[in-house]
Amino acid sequence: MLHKLKKIDVPIVVILLAFMVISTMLVYSATLNSRTITFEPTKIIVIYIVSIIAFLVTTLIDYRILTKVSFYLYGFGVFLLIAVLMFGEKIGGARGWFSLPVVKLDFQPVELFKIILILTLAMFIARRKGEPLGLLQDVIPIGLITFIPVVLVAVQPDLGNAMILVVILCGMYWIGNMRLSYLLIGALVIAGAAYLFLYLFENYHTDIQQFFQAQKWPTHWMDRINTFISPETASKDDKWQVDNAIRAIGSGSLLGEGYLNGSSVHSNRIPVVYTDAIFVVVGEEFGFVGASVLLLMYFVLIYRMILISIYCNHLAGTYIIIGIVSMMVFQIFENISMWIGIMPVTGITLPFISYGGTSLLINMIAMGLVMSVRLHDDKLLEDE
Repeated sequence: MLHKLKKIDVPIVVILLAFMVISTMLVYSATLNSRTITFEPTKIIVIYIVSIIAFLVTTLIDYRILTKVSFYLYGFGVFLLIAVLMFGEKIGGARGWFSLPVVKLDFQPVELFKIILILTLAMFIARRKGEPLGLLQDVIPIGLITFIPVVLVAVQPDLGNAMILVVILCGMYWIGNMRLSYLLIGALVIAGAAYLFLYLFENYHTDIQQFFQAQKWPTHWMDRINTFISPETASKDDKWQVDNAIRAIGSGSLLGEGYLNGSSVHSNRIPVVYTDAIFVVVGEEFGFVGASVLLLMYFVLIYRMILISIYCNHLAGTYIIIGIVSMMVFQIFENISMWIGIMPVTGITLPFISYGGTSLLINMIAMGLVMSVRLHDDKLLEDE
């Protein structure tokens, strides 16, 4: 079985290893003078070892076997999302984590569900064998399959990851050969829903906030959205994190202030800089050049993934890769954009560059699926 690894995409592996080195350097800098967390090399090494093993195991498993059991995985994933709402830990205002005391890690089920959703939708769409998606037999059922987890994640509340699930759905609709008329109808529905949301948010902001507070539901997401759409009315406290992040990235200029010399990062003016805001460390300490190199690495990674999807002989493999590409492109765009003020702040991490163990593990499993498509593309699966 190990001989299959000879077909592995070497540039992707090199980039993933480089990301691990970069991530370790950035997390070390971000936690150097932190008042809330310390750099734990043992924990990071364990996370990397587990992630690499998960990558290799997923690579060696034929991805089409996973698509055949995807509905069972989907049921398990929905069960986890319900269970975390009832018994999960509350972190950052959202009840979306299971605390695993044995390994001293927090597991976020929605991260795993992203992969499960991609496998499920790929299996569903592949049955059409490239034919345009029908409205009643394909488009609506696929939408309902996605709608259930989106609601479960949104009520945590975790709007960022709920958005990622929707983006995955849109990517799968597109690659699944959805009719243009359906796309236009969907775009109109999304635009109408967005307009209605913004109208209600701006005109009934106080009433909505009072209702949530009366129900003892989190309201931090309202402050984040208000900071983005109405910065002139948002309080200084609400804008403090984004304003400091923009200032820090801007101070990096062309070449940055130097590794371990970021003034804003090391004066604790950027909360959670070691997780969601890790890009601020890149911008401040390595400047425009460092940020550009990081983005170029992401570009090459996405490019190699798309190449594999283009030359894939099986539709399910192509759909899986495009689902993963959709997920990662949006995460990269959203994470970087929210720290330069062009997108609202969410809890979305930068792929492969973060202190978060669950995020790295799931992203490595996703890359394992990409490698599985490459390794098993020339093999016919029984009953395919």
